[in-house]
Amino acid sequence: MAEKIHPRQIGFDIDGVVADTAGAFIRLAGDEYGFPGINRTDITAFMVEDCLDMDPELVDTIFARLLSDPIDNGLAPMPHAVRVLNELAARAPLTFITARPQRKPIEDWLRSHLAPAASRTMRLVATGEHDGKGDHIKDLGLHYFIDDRAETCVRLAEEGLSPYVFNQPWNQGRHQLPTVEDWLAIRQLCL
Repeated sequence: MAEKIHPRQIGFDIDGVVADTAGAFIRLAGDEYGFPGINRTDITAFMVEDCLDMDPELVDTIFARLLSDPIDNGLAPMPHAVRVLNELAARAPLTFITARPQRKPIEDWLRSHLAPAASRTMRLVATGEHDGKGDHIKDLGLHYFIDDRAETCVRLAEEGLSPYVFNQPWNQGRHQLPTVEDWLAIRQLCL
């Protein structure tokens, strides 16, 4: 059996890993913008406008809503994420590093889902960019990171870190890195 990753050594991206951002995007696109019938499997590129027949400005509008007010726009956690994160937090503070430009909206969202003890001790970095995560990961003393953006994980591996790609339709066939299917698999890695 492989050695378990201690929770103090691992960090997590938020969108597409902790938060079901694709699900919220699909719901808003269908319910409020007249694009019903989009499935998660239709999102085959990280840049949604590259794979869906939608105006890029509309894509930006929907994502802006999810960035600025994830709670009121119904952003939900990925299945089992909250339970596993609370279990991990019992062993070490949780660390989140996100490309989101603003910390406060997603911090409030995390606090609304995590147990009070977990949210009190969590560390959250909002970088505002996808490619700057490696330095933050190292500065925080992490060795492992889970992200849904394959390009981010490839870069982290090149920087000597140990990333895992959280499987999503938009990262298939874009890497040769270790993957996790869901939060139950993350639990198996760490507990």
